[in-house]
Amino acid sequence: MAVQPEIEHPRKAYGWAARDTSGVLSPFWFSRRKTGEKDVTFKVLYCGVCHSDLHKLKNEWSDSIYPLVPGREIVGEVTEVGSKVDKFKVGDKVAAGCLVGSCHSCQNCVNNLENYCQQVIPTYGAKYVDGTITYGGFSDFMVADEHFVVNIPSALPLDAAAPLLCAGITVYGPLRYFGLDKPGMHLGVVGLGGLGHLAVKFAKALGLKVTVISTSPKKKNEAIQHLGADFFVVSRDQDQMQVWW
Repeated sequence: MAVQPEIEHPRKAYGWAARDTSGVLSPFWFSRRKTGEKDVTFKVLYCGVCHSDLHKLKNEWSDSIYPLVPGREIVGEVTEVGSKVDKFKVGDKVAAGCLVGSCHSCQNCVNNLENYCQQVIPTYGAKYVDGTITYGGFSDFMVADEHFVVNIPSALPLDAAAPLLCAGITVYGPLRYFGLDKPGMHLGVVGLGGLGHLAVKFAKALGLKVTVISTSPKKKNEAIQHLGADFFVVSRDQDQMQVWW
C-alpha cells in the first residue's frame, strides 16, 4: 500500500498541486524529508512559472505523476544545513532549478553535465533515491542536496533571480558554449518571449550587438527601448528580412 504524501516524511509541508490532467491547482498537504548531512533546507520566497510547468500540469508529455506540485525556478532563504554542508549557511539566499539529483559518478556528472545523466532526478514529478516522489517550488519550503543549490548574489533581487533558474540558463548556456559572448559580436534572437527577452539581456550585458527577429511589430518598442536591442526585424516583412540578411 502506498504511503500517503503527508506522512511519508517527518516534516509537514504545504503547497499547491494538480490532481489530474485538468491542471487545476489546489491546496496540498504533504511532507518532506529531514535535513540530511549534505542537504540544504530553505524557505521558498519566490518561484517562477515555466511553460514546462504547464505541460507537466496537464500531462502533455505523458509522464506526469499526480498529485503534482510544480515549480523549478525556486528562490529562498536557508533555514537549516546538514552537518557536511560547506557551501551554505543559515540566512543565505539560494536557489534551486530543474534538477535535485543524479548518480554523481557517470562521465556526465563528473564533467558537471548532470542534466545528461541517465539517472537524473527532476525537481518535481519524479522518484527520488529513497523511492518517494519529488515535489517542486509551489510550496512553503524545499530540502535539496547542496550540489543542486546555488547562491544568489546579494545585489540581485530575489524575484528577478527566479526565472534565471530555467529560462535564464536555457539561453545563457548556449551563448557560453558556442562562444557567443565576445563584445562586438552580433547575435540574432528569434522571438521576444520568456526565453528571448532574457537572451537579449544577457547578450547586451556581454557587449554584443543584438537583432530581435519577431512576427509582431508591436514588440519593437519593448525590444529597443526597454531591453536595449540594437535592431528589430519583422520576420513577416520580406523586405526587412532581405535587408537584414
